[in-house]
Amino acid sequence: MKFLIDNQLPLLLADYLRQHGHDCVHVLEIHLDEADDAAIWAQAERDERIVVSKDDDFVFLANRPNQTGKLLWVRLGNCRNAALIAAFDRVQDELIRSFASGQRIIELR
Repeated sequence: MKFLIDNQLPLLLADYLRQHGHDCVHVLEIHLDEADDAAIWAQAERDERIVVSKDDDFVFLANRPNQTGKLLWVRLGNCRNAALIAAFDRVQDELIRSFASGQRIIELR
């Protein structure tokens, strides 16, 4: 899978996803760290990447008419990096299956 990690999440998450075989970039790595959400969403759509974000503005972007982009909405609240990675470890296979089956918006709680 291809992911684009938003600002609120650490570069460590991008590294973790790459280590698990995914094509993943963080907005810092592609100089979108100061871009607005619409620009990040548009880039992700162009690159066919799933946006991974804590920002609920992406839910509104994903639900606009004729949208095809995908969102992994991280709803964990503030947590240490180890807890974030552990949460991804627990559900990674399920997330991949859900996106592969056509789901566009998935919440990670």
